Amino acid sequence: MTRNSDDKTTARHGVCAVSGQKRPHGDLIAMDALRPSLAERIRRDFPDLGPDSLIARSEIDRYRQLYVEESLKAEHGDVSELERQVAESIARADTLADNIEETYEEKRTLGQIAADKVATFGGSWTFIIWFLFIMTGWMALNVYMTSKDAFDPYPFILLNLLLSTLAAIQAPIIMMSQKRQEQKDRLRSFNDYQVNLKAEIEIRALHEKLDYLLIRQWQRMAEIQEMQLEIMQERHGKK
Repeated sequence: MTRNSDDKTTARHGVCAVSGQKRPHGDLIAMDALRPSLAERIRRDFPDLGPDSLIARSEIDRYRQLYVEESLKAEHGDVSELERQVAESIARADTLADNIEETYEEKRTLGQIAADKVATFGGSWTFIIWFLFIMTGWMALNVYMTSKDAFDPYPFILLNLLLSTLAAIQAPIIMMSQKRQEQKDRLRSFNDYQVNLKAEIEIRALHEKLDYLLIRQWQRMAEIQEMQLEIMQERHGKK
């Protein structure tokens, strides 16, 4: 009973040719099924591997990351942190697309929220209309009143002081909001670069894999035609 169970376990498992560990057959992939460039990269470290050698998925992911990093280094001369993250995401089959707007909004402090609202209101027609209305009313009221009763007679020194104070306070608040917007745009550009780079690498690998599959398909069709010709020749010889 024990021997039968051991035989069944052995039948359901295989040995990874790279790590030497026993893995389920569903977790093993033959070298012949890998795209040529990745298979060549693995054979650089294990030259004795044949087409039927089985490789664990974890080892394939590790070599896929190494292959991407080496390719980027060969093209760009060095691998940045962003490109290394792209290589890791390809190995883990993770997605890189991120909603920067939603992520950035969740991290805002109370002061940053207030700065954004002030910048939004200060750059609107509503602010301009109310600003002109208050200034016009202020000057008209002080001109209409006598110089003795006016609280800010011409040349409106108090109004100039208020406008200077408003400009001195509003300018750094708007700059704070613009700085946050620049940080958000920078994060968005980083994310776009990672997504585009990953898409370029994946498309390149997909084209290579398709070309490899087409070549194998043509080879198999040629082999089938040869077998058919041999069978026809054998039947013709018998007749």
